[in-house]
Amino acid sequence: MSASTAIPSTLVRPFTVAIPESEIDDLRQRLARTRWPDNETVSDWSQGVRLENAKSLVAHWEHDYDWRRFESELSTYPQFLTEIDGLDIHFIHVRSANPGAMPLILTHGWPGSIVEFLKLIGPLTDPVAYGGRVEDSFDVVIPSLPGFGFSQKPVEIGWNVSRIAAAWVELMKRLGYENWAAQGGDWGAVVTTALGAMRPAGLLGIHLNTQYAFPAQIPETLSPEELHAVETLTLYTGYLGGSNHLQGTKPQTVGYALADSPAGQAAWIYEKFQSKTDNNGLAEDAISTDDMLDAISLYWFTNSAASAARIYWENSAGSLVGPRLTAPVAVTVFPRDIPLLPRSWIEDTYTDLIHYGEAERGGHFAALEQPEILVTEIRAGLRSLRPKPTPLGSGGSL
Repeated sequence: MSASTAIPSTLVRPFTVAIPESEIDDLRQRLARTRWPDNETVSDWSQGVRLENAKSLVAHWEHDYDWRRFESELSTYPQFLTEIDGLDIHFIHVRSANPGAMPLILTHGWPGSIVEFLKLIGPLTDPVAYGGRVEDSFDVVIPSLPGFGFSQKPVEIGWNVSRIAAAWVELMKRLGYENWAAQGGDWGAVVTTALGAMRPAGLLGIHLNTQYAFPAQIPETLSPEELHAVETLTLYTGYLGGSNHLQGTKPQTVGYALADSPAGQAAWIYEKFQSKTDNNGLAEDAISTDDMLDAISLYWFTNSAASAARIYWENSAGSLVGPRLTAPVAVTVFPRDIPLLPRSWIEDTYTDLIHYGEAERGGHFAALEQPEILVTEIRAGLRSLRPKPTPLGSGGSL
């Protein structure tokens, strides 16, 4: 399925991650000088990250975490920069060695990054090596959202999800792909949903592990599943919505604190992993400490706390009532996702629902928490979009 014309444009430049040693030293010095707040006055996480847990995470970051290990891992994948709509976009691009691979663009959210997709690259591009079928091969394109990671930071307003989706269309065209699919969760799902609404030429369909399918008017009488959806929405926008509200209204203000304090940056992201993963009481039950610190370190070394937070400000008029899509849509519902929608609302919103999967475990950060399950679901969800083999005797060959 990869187009034969898929040759990188001269507009696409190779990129290598190389954080200076002086910045790593500066990070450790800042961590060692952390001024800690007083203990929380409750015995749980209801006031935010508990002091003992924050100290443990920061101690690991200062003494045991190895950025060069992660940098080396990242450098095993081809990375590039390309200017689209006046902004340099950073992306990983890994082609499958298997003919007929489906091009797939994977989009992260906040506090996500390209980090969350690294464990998916091998199984998607080389499925046989991971127990899959060769016909489920993908070429993968993994961009960093504008203002995130190694993508350039916007210096003007207007980089909303529609503009990002249009940039992704140009990116896939620039890479020579004539037909392709898209996948995402969190803000990545919002961008992917925007792609589904746009239905640009070449888009085969999408896969979502976060669904934006609330009805415009909540029914007066609710089934148990619908009531749970409303309750998790209330939790998402209320008790767990502090960071979303702050970043949607004053992203620059919170940016000063997070740009200056690595301990603050760590706690800001750690709290999200704690509250939205399928864990047994601690985020570390669902995501390893090093995986969390890979994500946190990427935000720190790229100084992208404020620029990434602006995605909330740019899209503050949006809602969880997603557009009604007629494009082919595959979904996977993870049981500890927040908010958690019922199948009936998903079917009403996505009129061409080609796959509905319910994962046994996992939360909001599916790619980090359950990469094997997500890979299996992406394979199954997008399988029907692949060309059907030509039957023998029909003039073609298998």
